[in-house]
Amino acid sequence: MIFYIAMMELHKRIVKTKLFIDRNFAQTIDLDTLSAEACVSKFHFIRAFKKTYNKTPHQYLGQKRMDKAKEMLKAGKLSIYEVCLRVGFESRQTFTSKFRQHTGLTPAGYRREELERKLIGQTEPAQMIPFCFLSRMVLGEDDTE
Repeated sequence: MIFYIAMMELHKRIVKTKLFIDRNFAQTIDLDTLSAEACVSKFHFIRAFKKTYNKTPHQYLGQKRMDKAKEMLKAGKLSIYEVCLRVGFESRQTFTSKFRQHTGLTPAGYRREELERKLIGQTEPAQMIPFCFLSRMVLGEDDTE
């Protein structure tokens, strides 16, 4: 019973630390800060975080930053450099490199593709419908039989 209570307490701390990352992803966050937030050693924190989220804290932080960057780039209101700074990167080169690793595109290329996708959706909405759905609509196919 004591082991179960200890594990539940550790889980609460890991979740609390993930929420800390979610709120502070744009800040400089290091492993010392995160493990202190969870009140456990760095090595124990990494193991527990990975067991809970299937990612290391560093991978989770990187994913969070890239997801936020994609949201901001889609919106198109900020320059790429402003997006870079707002998601926690100090260098545009580092941001571009990490973004390309994550998406296969540069931030500018990603923004361009998203704007084109949005434009096509507005001017030619049928192109945004997957072919399997179109074929059902046009041919009247029904797979419920």
